[in-house]
Amino acid sequence: MEPRLIILSRAPSLYSTKRMKEEAEAAGWDVRIIDPLKLSIVVDDDGGRLFHKGWPVDCDAVIPRIGHSITRRGVSVVRAFERMGVIVLNEGDGIQSSRDKLLASQKMNEGGVPIPITAQVGTWQDTRRAVSRVGGTPCVIKTNEGTHGSGVFLAHTEQQARQLVYQMLERGLRPLVQEYISESHGQDIRAFVVGGKVVASMRRKAKGNEFRSNFHLGGEVEKLTISDEYAEIACKAAEILGLEIAGVDMLESDRGPLVLEVNSSPGLEGIEAASGINVASRIIRNLDNLHSSRQAAQDKKQLQGPQYEDGEATGEA
Repeated sequence: MEPRLIILSRAPSLYSTKRMKEEAEAAGWDVRIIDPLKLSIVVDDDGGRLFHKGWPVDCDAVIPRIGHSITRRGVSVVRAFERMGVIVLNEGDGIQSSRDKLLASQKMNEGGVPIPITAQVGTWQDTRRAVSRVGGTPCVIKTNEGTHGSGVFLAHTEQQARQLVYQMLERGLRPLVQEYISESHGQDIRAFVVGGKVVASMRRKAKGNEFRSNFHLGGEVEKLTISDEYAEIACKAAEILGLEIAGVDMLESDRGPLVLEVNSSPGLEGIEAASGINVASRIIRNLDNLHSSRQAAQDKKQLQGPQYEDGEATGEA
């Protein structure tokens, strides 16, 4: 019987979703793509259940592709699969940690991963102190939960920083003030981590005068082989956040690599095009290894038979 894989995605036509489906089917998996918002969750003492259009959902593994806008609901679905005991790449706690930029920065900093100096501002009156703590202007002002470069601005003056912070607070957002790394202006490094190893990497360069290098904003990508130092830091960042699959974005600073962000649903299009590496295949290969290890452990347990307390099997007193 083929092992069963569910890819949680709201967009089956997206490049990343299609690529993982193709590689999984080629490796012998029975693949279903399900919109996480269309799953119903039952919580009980037996581990809970999930239903889709009236039918119970059963599988051996899950790959979540949870968008930022549905993080809360998506994480609930992922946790329900975890309670059912299936293999999940990535788990809910890891996804949630990666989506909160301040929390991720705190965890990485505590774990010894170098990051740009970052301050979270609760009132616009604290902007001056925050700007001073991150090294002055220019500095980066960003929202705590933004994605694809949205909600990220470069403030050249303290007044501009204060205005951006005030506008974000007025909209109910949580603004962050972050150190600007001038030597890496308009470019960064994306390392793609799978199962604790960097399987591909690339350099991303912003278009024109844009300082954000995101592929979705028209940035260019190029092949890059990163050093052991960068690879080690990328893997450590993914491990600290509890991610089996991660896109780790790093800046090249005068004091060495700095981890900017960690993406728990990294896209495959840019990294596969730039590196020439079949990243989707590496993800499925890692999944195969996890599944084989679990199967081996279950087979061993069955061969050993039921475990008894001393004397229970023979009826001895």
